Amino acid sequence: MSASDLDAAGIINPDLRASYEFCRRLNATHGKTYYLATLLLPPGKRPYVHALYGFARYADEIVDDLASTFTAQEKADWLLTWGQTFLDDLDRGHSSDTVCRAVIDTVQRWDIPKSHFESFLCSMHMDLTTTHYQTYEDLYEYVYGSAAVIGLQIVPILEPTSPAAAEKAKDLGVAFQLANFVRDVGEDLDRGRVYLPLDDLAKFGVTRAELQARIATPQIKDALRYQITRVRDLEERSRSGITLLHPSSRDCIEAARVLYCGIVDEVEKIDYEVFAKRASVPLARRLRIAGPAWVRASRARRKFGSGHVRGLHQPTG
Repeated sequence: MSASDLDAAGIINPDLRASYEFCRRLNATHGKTYYLATLLLPPGKRPYVHALYGFARYADEIVDDLASTFTAQEKADWLLTWGQTFLDDLDRGHSSDTVCRAVIDTVQRWDIPKSHFESFLCSMHMDLTTTHYQTYEDLYEYVYGSAAVIGLQIVPILEPTSPAAAEKAKDLGVAFQLANFVRDVGEDLDRGRVYLPLDDLAKFGVTRAELQARIATPQIKDALRYQITRVRDLEERSRSGITLLHPSSRDCIEAARVLYCGIVDEVEKIDYEVFAKRASVPLARRLRIAGPAWVRASRARRKFGSGHVRGLHQPTG
Protein backbone atom coordinates (compact mmCIF):
# COMPACT_ATOMS: atom_id res chain seq x y z
CA MET A 1 0.00 0.00 0.00
CA SER A 2 2.79 2.46 0.83
CA ALA A 3 4.44 2.02 -2.59
CA SER A 4 1.21 2.79 -4.41
CA ASP A 5 0.66 5.83 -2.17
CA LEU A 6 4.13 7.12 -3.04
CA ASP A 7 3.47 6.51 -6.73
CA ALA A 8 0.18 8.42 -6.45
CA ALA A 9 2.02 11.30 -4.77
CA GLY A 10 4.59 11.42 -7.57
CA ILE A 11 7.49 10.64 -5.22
CA ILE A 12 10.03 8.79 -7.32
CA ASN A 13 13.46 9.50 -5.79
CA PRO A 14 14.58 6.26 -4.02
CA ASP A 15 16.09 8.04 -0.99
CA LEU A 16 13.00 10.19 -0.64
CA ARG A 17 10.72 7.17 -0.90
CA ALA A 18 12.71 5.43 1.84
CA SER A 19 12.35 8.49 4.05
CA TYR A 20 8.60 8.68 3.54
CA GLU A 21 8.30 4.95 4.20
CA PHE A 22 10.20 5.34 7.48
CA CYS A 23 7.79 8.07 8.53
CA ARG A 24 4.83 5.89 7.56
CA ARG A 25 6.13 3.10 9.78
CA LEU A 26 6.51 5.53 12.67
CA ASN A 27 2.91 6.55 12.16
CA ALA A 28 1.62 2.98 11.89
CA THR A 29 3.56 1.85 14.98
CA HIS A 30 3.03 4.75 17.37
CA GLY A 31 -0.21 6.35 16.22
CA LYS A 32 -2.59 3.58 15.23
CA THR A 33 -5.77 5.67 15.49
CA TYR A 34 -4.18 8.56 13.60
CA TYR A 35 -2.86 6.13 10.99
CA LEU A 36 -6.30 4.62 10.52
CA ALA A 37 -7.67 8.10 9.84
CA THR A 38 -4.97 8.84 7.25
CA LEU A 39 -6.16 5.85 5.19
CA LEU A 40 -9.31 7.86 4.47
CA LEU A 41 -7.27 10.45 2.59
CA PRO A 42 -6.59 10.17 -1.15
CA PRO A 43 -3.54 7.89 -1.57
CA GLY A 44 -1.49 10.71 -3.04
CA LYS A 45 -1.82 12.80 0.12
CA ARG A 46 -1.11 10.16 2.74
CA PRO A 47 2.71 10.25 2.52
CA TYR A 48 2.81 13.96 3.34
CA VAL A 49 0.70 13.54 6.47
CA HIS A 50 2.85 10.56 7.52
CA ALA A 51 5.96 12.72 7.14
CA LEU A 52 4.61 15.44 9.42
CA TYR A 53 3.48 12.88 11.99
CA GLY A 54 6.88 11.17 11.77
CA PHE A 55 8.71 14.40 12.49
CA ALA A 56 6.61 15.17 15.57
CA ARG A 57 6.71 11.62 16.89
CA TYR A 58 10.43 11.18 16.30
CA ALA A 59 11.29 14.32 18.24
CA ASP A 60 8.96 13.41 21.09
CA GLU A 61 10.11 9.78 21.29
CA ILE A 62 13.80 10.59 21.18
CA VAL A 63 13.51 13.16 23.95
CA ASP A 64 11.68 10.62 26.13
CA ASP A 65 14.06 7.77 25.24
CA LEU A 66 17.10 9.83 26.20
CA ALA A 67 15.78 10.04 29.76
CA SER A 68 17.50 6.88 30.94
CA THR A 69 21.04 7.86 29.98
CA PHE A 70 21.10 11.64 29.50
CA THR A 71 20.84 14.47 31.96
CA ALA A 72 18.22 17.17 31.39
CA GLN A 73 20.92 19.48 30.05
CA GLU A 74 22.27 16.82 27.69
CA LYS A 75 18.79 16.19 26.34
CA ALA A 76 18.27 19.92 25.86
CA ASP A 77 21.60 20.17 24.03
CA TRP A 78 20.73 17.22 21.78
CA LEU A 79 17.32 18.64 20.92
CA LEU A 80 18.78 22.09 20.25
CA THR A 81 21.38 20.64 17.88
CA TRP A 82 18.92 18.35 16.07
CA GLY A 83 16.29 21.06 15.80
CA GLN A 84 18.69 23.70 14.53
CA THR A 85 20.11 21.28 11.98
CA PHE A 86 16.59 20.63 10.73
CA LEU A 87 15.81 24.35 10.46
CA ASP A 88 19.11 24.95 8.61
CA ASP A 89 18.33 22.05 6.28
CA LEU A 90 14.87 23.51 5.75
CA ASP A 91 16.47 26.75 4.58
CA ARG A 92 18.77 24.78 2.24
CA GLY A 93 15.91 22.69 0.93
CA HIS A 94 17.39 19.25 1.58
CA SER A 95 18.52 16.99 4.42
CA SER A 96 20.48 13.79 4.95
CA ASP A 97 18.41 12.91 8.04
CA THR A 98 16.08 9.96 7.42
CA VAL A 99 13.01 11.67 8.86
CA CYS A 100 13.75 15.25 7.91
CA ARG A 101 14.32 14.47 4.23
CA ALA A 102 10.62 13.66 3.73
CA VAL A 103 9.48 16.52 5.95
CA ILE A 104 11.40 19.09 3.96
CA ASP A 105 10.03 17.71 0.71
CA THR A 106 6.52 18.00 2.17
CA VAL A 107 7.16 21.58 3.27
CA GLN A 108 8.37 22.54 -0.20
CA ARG A 109 5.43 20.95 -1.99
CA TRP A 110 2.77 22.50 0.23
CA ASP A 111 4.32 25.84 1.25
CA ILE A 112 4.14 25.06 4.97
CA PRO A 113 5.55 27.97 7.03
CA LYS A 114 8.83 27.40 8.84
CA SER A 115 7.39 29.16 11.90
CA HIS A 116 5.19 26.13 12.64
CA PHE A 117 8.26 23.96 13.10
CA GLU A 118 10.00 26.61 15.18
CA SER A 119 6.99 26.68 17.50
CA PHE A 120 6.96 22.89 17.72
CA LEU A 121 10.64 22.72 18.63
CA CYS A 122 10.13 25.46 21.23
CA SER A 123 7.45 23.36 22.93
CA MET A 124 9.70 20.30 22.87
CA HIS A 125 12.29 22.35 24.76
CA MET A 126 9.64 23.44 27.25
CA ASP A 127 8.80 19.80 27.89
CA LEU A 128 12.36 19.14 29.01
CA THR A 129 12.31 21.76 31.75
CA THR A 130 8.68 22.53 32.67
CA THR A 131 7.00 20.10 35.05
CA HIS A 132 3.69 21.92 35.55
CA TYR A 133 1.59 24.86 34.34
CA GLN A 134 -0.11 27.25 36.70
CA THR A 135 -2.88 28.43 34.39
CA TYR A 136 -4.56 27.28 31.20
CA GLU A 137 -2.99 30.25 29.45
CA ASP A 138 0.44 28.98 30.52
CA LEU A 139 -0.42 25.50 29.28
CA TYR A 140 -1.70 26.88 25.97
CA GLU A 141 1.75 28.28 25.20
CA TYR A 142 3.05 24.70 25.30
CA VAL A 143 0.03 23.13 23.60
CA TYR A 144 0.14 25.63 20.75
CA GLY A 145 3.55 24.34 19.70
CA SER A 146 2.97 20.69 20.55
CA ALA A 147 -0.51 20.31 19.05
CA ALA A 148 -2.07 23.37 17.43
CA VAL A 149 0.76 23.79 14.93
CA ILE A 150 0.44 20.14 13.91
CA GLY A 151 -3.03 20.99 12.65
CA LEU A 152 -1.68 24.11 10.96
CA GLN A 153 1.04 22.09 9.22
CA ILE A 154 -1.49 19.62 7.83
CA VAL A 155 -4.16 22.10 6.71
CA PRO A 156 -2.49 23.02 3.37
CA ILE A 157 -2.41 19.34 2.37
CA LEU A 158 -6.15 19.11 3.04
CA GLU A 159 -6.72 22.05 0.66
CA PRO A 160 -8.97 24.41 2.62
CA THR A 161 -11.52 26.52 0.80
CA SER A 162 -11.26 29.32 3.39
CA PRO A 163 -8.51 30.73 5.65
CA ALA A 164 -10.91 30.16 8.56
CA ALA A 165 -10.05 26.45 8.41
CA ALA A 166 -6.68 27.17 10.05
CA GLU A 167 -8.23 28.50 13.26
CA LYS A 168 -10.51 25.48 13.46
CA ALA A 169 -7.55 23.15 12.92
CA LYS A 170 -5.82 24.76 15.91
CA ASP A 171 -8.88 24.12 18.10
CA LEU A 172 -9.04 20.48 17.06
CA GLY A 173 -5.32 19.95 17.65
CA VAL A 174 -5.60 21.38 21.15
CA ALA A 175 -8.68 19.25 21.86
CA PHE A 176 -6.69 16.14 20.89
CA GLN A 177 -3.85 17.09 23.19
CA LEU A 178 -6.07 17.90 26.16
CA ALA A 179 -7.90 14.59 25.73
CA ASN A 180 -4.54 12.84 26.00
CA PHE A 181 -3.69 14.80 29.14
CA VAL A 182 -6.93 13.67 30.78
CA ARG A 183 -6.26 10.03 29.91
CA ASP A 184 -2.55 10.06 30.73
CA VAL A 185 -2.48 11.76 34.15
CA GLY A 186 -0.78 8.76 35.76
CA GLU A 187 1.74 8.22 32.96
CA ASP A 188 2.65 11.89 32.97
CA LEU A 189 3.24 11.74 36.72
CA ASP A 190 5.67 8.89 36.06
CA ARG A 191 7.63 11.34 33.91
CA GLY A 192 7.46 14.05 36.57
CA ARG A 193 4.91 16.17 34.73
CA VAL A 194 1.44 17.53 35.45
CA TYR A 195 -0.33 18.97 32.43
CA LEU A 196 -3.62 19.79 34.12
CA PRO A 197 -3.35 23.49 35.06
CA LEU A 198 -2.78 23.85 38.79
CA ASP A 199 -5.30 26.69 39.03
CA ASP A 200 -7.96 24.43 37.49
CA LEU A 201 -7.12 21.69 39.99
CA ALA A 202 -7.30 24.19 42.84
CA LYS A 203 -10.88 25.07 41.87
CA PHE A 204 -11.80 21.58 43.05
CA GLY A 205 -9.46 21.50 46.04
CA VAL A 206 -6.89 19.27 44.33
CA THR A 207 -3.15 19.67 44.87
CA ARG A 208 -0.26 18.12 42.97
CA ALA A 209 0.48 15.99 46.04
CA GLU A 210 -3.04 14.58 45.91
CA LEU A 211 -2.60 13.71 42.24
CA GLN A 212 0.62 11.93 43.11
CA ALA A 213 -1.26 9.77 45.62
CA ARG A 214 -2.94 8.28 42.52
CA ILE A 215 -6.35 7.85 44.04
CA ALA A 216 -9.30 9.07 41.96
CA THR A 217 -11.04 11.02 44.70
CA PRO A 218 -14.37 12.78 44.07
CA GLN A 219 -12.44 16.06 43.84
CA ILE A 220 -10.04 14.69 41.23
CA LYS A 221 -12.95 13.28 39.24
CA ASP A 222 -14.58 16.71 39.27
CA ALA A 223 -11.34 18.26 38.04
CA LEU A 224 -11.13 15.73 35.19
CA ARG A 225 -14.77 16.36 34.34
CA TYR A 226 -13.95 20.06 34.05
CA GLN A 227 -11.14 19.34 31.60
CA ILE A 228 -13.39 17.07 29.57
CA THR A 229 -15.83 19.96 29.20
CA ARG A 230 -12.99 22.03 27.76
CA VAL A 231 -12.12 19.26 25.30
CA ARG A 232 -15.70 19.09 24.09
CA ASP A 233 -16.00 22.86 23.77
CA LEU A 234 -12.89 22.95 21.58
CA GLU A 235 -14.10 19.97 19.60
CA GLU A 236 -17.45 21.63 18.94
CA ARG A 237 -15.76 24.86 17.85
CA SER A 238 -13.61 22.91 15.39
CA ARG A 239 -16.41 21.05 13.63
CA SER A 240 -17.37 23.77 11.18
CA GLY A 241 -13.78 23.79 9.91
CA ILE A 242 -14.15 20.30 8.48
CA THR A 243 -16.65 21.58 5.90
CA LEU A 244 -14.02 24.10 4.78
CA LEU A 245 -11.69 21.34 3.55
CA HIS A 246 -11.58 19.68 0.15
CA PRO A 247 -14.37 17.05 0.09
CA SER A 248 -11.84 14.23 -0.30
CA SER A 249 -10.18 15.24 3.00
CA ARG A 250 -13.22 15.74 5.21
CA ASP A 251 -13.88 12.15 6.26
CA CYS A 252 -10.29 11.71 7.45
CA ILE A 253 -10.53 14.66 9.82
CA GLU A 254 -14.08 13.80 10.88
CA ALA A 255 -12.98 10.27 11.81
CA ALA A 256 -9.96 11.63 13.67
CA ARG A 257 -12.20 14.05 15.55
CA VAL A 258 -14.62 11.35 16.66
CA LEU A 259 -11.92 8.85 17.60
CA TYR A 260 -9.44 11.15 19.33
CA CYS A 261 -11.98 13.18 21.23
CA GLY A 262 -13.73 9.91 21.99
CA ILE A 263 -10.92 9.23 24.45
CA VAL A 264 -12.75 11.36 27.01
CA ASP A 265 -15.90 9.28 26.50
CA GLU A 266 -13.86 6.27 27.53
CA VAL A 267 -12.53 8.12 30.58
CA GLU A 268 -16.12 8.67 31.64
CA LYS A 269 -16.93 5.01 31.06
CA ILE A 270 -14.20 3.93 33.51
CA ASP A 271 -15.57 6.47 36.03
CA TYR A 272 -12.43 8.63 35.77
CA GLU A 273 -10.25 5.86 37.27
CA VAL A 274 -7.31 7.01 35.18
CA PHE A 275 -4.71 5.83 37.69
CA ALA A 276 -5.94 2.24 37.63
CA LYS A 277 -6.96 1.86 33.97
CA ARG A 278 -5.98 3.25 30.59
CA ALA A 279 -8.94 4.60 28.68
CA SER A 280 -8.85 3.71 24.99
CA VAL A 281 -11.30 3.67 22.13
CA PRO A 282 -12.17 0.00 21.51
CA LEU A 283 -11.20 -1.53 18.18
CA ALA A 284 -14.85 -2.30 17.46
CA ARG A 285 -15.77 1.38 17.75
CA ARG A 286 -12.81 2.40 15.60
CA LEU A 287 -13.95 0.02 12.89
CA ARG A 288 -17.57 1.22 13.17
CA ILE A 289 -16.34 4.75 12.53
CA ALA A 290 -13.78 3.88 9.87
CA GLY A 291 -15.97 1.58 7.75
CA PRO A 292 -18.72 4.06 6.81
CA ALA A 293 -16.14 6.84 6.59
CA TRP A 294 -14.19 4.80 4.04
CA VAL A 295 -17.32 4.46 1.89
CA ARG A 296 -18.02 8.21 2.11
CA ALA A 297 -14.40 9.11 1.36
CA SER A 298 -14.36 6.86 -1.70
CA ARG A 299 -17.57 8.44 -2.98
CA ALA A 300 -16.15 11.93 -2.39
CA ARG A 301 -13.03 11.10 -4.41
CA ARG A 302 -15.15 9.79 -7.28
CA LYS A 303 -17.40 12.84 -7.24
CA PHE A 304 -14.94 15.66 -6.48
CA GLY A 305 -11.54 14.18 -7.30
CA SER A 306 -8.58 13.98 -4.94
CA GLY A 307 -7.40 17.54 -5.10
CA HIS A 308 -3.85 18.50 -6.00
CA VAL A 309 -2.27 15.27 -4.87
CA ARG A 310 1.23 16.32 -5.92
CA GLY A 311 1.23 19.55 -3.97
CA LEU A 312 1.78 23.09 -5.07
CA HIS A 313 5.34 22.49 -6.32
CA GLN A 314 7.17 19.73 -8.06
CA PRO A 315 10.25 18.62 -6.09
CA THR A 316 13.67 19.21 -7.54
CA GLY A 317 15.24 16.01 -6.22
